[in-house]
Amino acid sequence: MIITLEDTSTAEIGARLVDLREEGGVVALGRVLTLVIIATGDEAETAVEAANRASREHPCRVIVVDRANGRDDVALDAEIRIGADAGASDVVVLRPSGGARAEVDTLVMPLLLPDAPIVVWWPSQPPEVLGADPLGAMAYRRISDVGECEDAIELLAGLGERYTAGDTDLSWARTTLWRGITAASLDGVTGPVRNVTVRGAVARPSTHLFAAWLAAYLDVPTVVEADPVATAITGVDLELADGVISMRRPEGSSVVTINQPGQPEHQIAMPKRPLEDCLMEDLRRLDPDEAYRKSLVDGLPRVQVTTAEAVR
Repeated sequence: MIITLEDTSTAEIGARLVDLREEGGVVALGRVLTLVIIATGDEAETAVEAANRASREHPCRVIVVDRANGRDDVALDAEIRIGADAGASDVVVLRPSGGARAEVDTLVMPLLLPDAPIVVWWPSQPPEVLGADPLGAMAYRRISDVGECEDAIELLAGLGERYTAGDTDLSWARTTLWRGITAASLDGVTGPVRNVTVRGAVARPSTHLFAAWLAAYLDVPTVVEADPVATAITGVDLELADGVISMRRPEGSSVVTINQPGQPEHQIAMPKRPLEDCLMEDLRRLDPDEAYRKSLVDGLPRVQVTTAEAVR
């Protein structure tokens, strides 16, 4: 069910939510956090769909600030979505216009669940300093997604320069499966890794973050080599004294082929992760992610790129 409110206020929205709760249509008890999404137009709907799916693991209140309202006057339109239109959440979509767009934190604060952690997600174009943003300063976790922005790699570097504990990016969650199989392949390896080459799309932040993780934790020269047809990570080579551990997932494939010295070739299913899976992972932990910080701040500046070619 979707309830539309025009020329409304946060007080009226809050009162309507209380009425719905008392009527039994919305159960606020059991909500584990408030997820605030700052988005525009179509991306707002995509983000809500992902949040609805993620809410089945993390019941929450979702507050969406959609900045695409075309009105010139100072006003607030809103929607309350419950039931089938809200997954395991209650969703409030705020559409401020005019000067109200500059008062996002004031609009959101009255609708936050009391005594529940706050997570803020920018599906595209995050603020320059996540932790200094008025909403970001209130949040336990701040989620960006620079892979959906122009100049993604430049923005990623900026996240490292202005990192605040609690920041994360969905590009990091997109590397989780690669990090897992890489760590598993090194289990039992006695000698040091000498060099690392990551192959993939050099315009994708996930490629650089994966390489940065390897650079930070293995402390070896790490190179990103462009795969001209790739839209994601397509492989990694770990050079050892007695050979190379090679992993490949060609563009369009959902299977990783692994070759290790002295072992037969084997394959592992590893499809690309959908948006809701990445969001779900980031909602599982509300404490600062030290592995992300170390990779972004310490590892990323050490990564070398072999070509300026960028394929998005």
